[in-house]
Amino acid sequence: MLRDITLGQYYPVGSPIHRLDPRVKLMGTLVYIVAIFLADGVWGYALAVLFLAVVIALSKVPVGHILKGLKAIFIIVLFTVVFNLFLTPGEELFHIWKLSVTKEGVQRAVFMTVRLVCLVMGASLMTFTTTPTALTDGIEKGLGFLKVLKVPVHEVAMMMSIALRFIPILMEETDKIMKAQSARGADFDTGGLVKKAKAMVPLLVPLFVSAFRRATDLAQAMEARCYHGGKGRTKLHPLKYTGRDLLAYLVIAAYLAGMILLKIFL
Repeated sequence: MLRDITLGQYYPVGSPIHRLDPRVKLMGTLVYIVAIFLADGVWGYALAVLFLAVVIALSKVPVGHILKGLKAIFIIVLFTVVFNLFLTPGEELFHIWKLSVTKEGVQRAVFMTVRLVCLVMGASLMTFTTTPTALTDGIEKGLGFLKVLKVPVHEVAMMMSIALRFIPILMEETDKIMKAQSARGADFDTGGLVKKAKAMVPLLVPLFVSAFRRATDLAQAMEARCYHGGKGRTKLHPLKYTGRDLLAYLVIAAYLAGMILLKIFL
């Protein structure tokens, strides 16, 4: 399960999506998340799925690699489906004990499942196609207007980038510790919920120690390179928009306009 968490991982391959400016991908991800909440019918969700499918095809990231990340939200999706099936009033389809399944409940359960899956896949696709360095530069450049309000944009971007980068590292470290504890006789799979929770205690202590050690090593490495924040820093590869970035903005705007029109007229 831990190996299936794909958020924060980068998949190196040459594709049109990889070559886009990170600001375009950040804006595209934000617009996609907002637009999918605007979807209010079959056609809206169909457009969201089609748009995501086209972007995945252009990114050249294997679909199976992206789908692995959905295993981490299986429980959330399951609870969402169950609650929407049995707690949504409407036209009754059939009974299960004292609970009734309605036509509206089935429809809402399907739509919510599609929404969650698209959100996870869309967010994962951004990190799959953007390096941590490019992501930091994109956040810093995109939020540059906040410097007028004395917001430490560079430091915020650096923290967000480090947090994303640490997700797969900590998951890998957790997997190693679990295997080491299992080799010493620890059991993480059997027993009830309380027993499984107690079994996690010997896992959390070394995980926290490892996390603090990595954080200390990173801080020392940054100090050794004379890092003192974003003031006065220059970029080896400054971000510049190209023709393909402007074309991508037009496609994103067209997608958002399409979702708004579908919500209004359908």
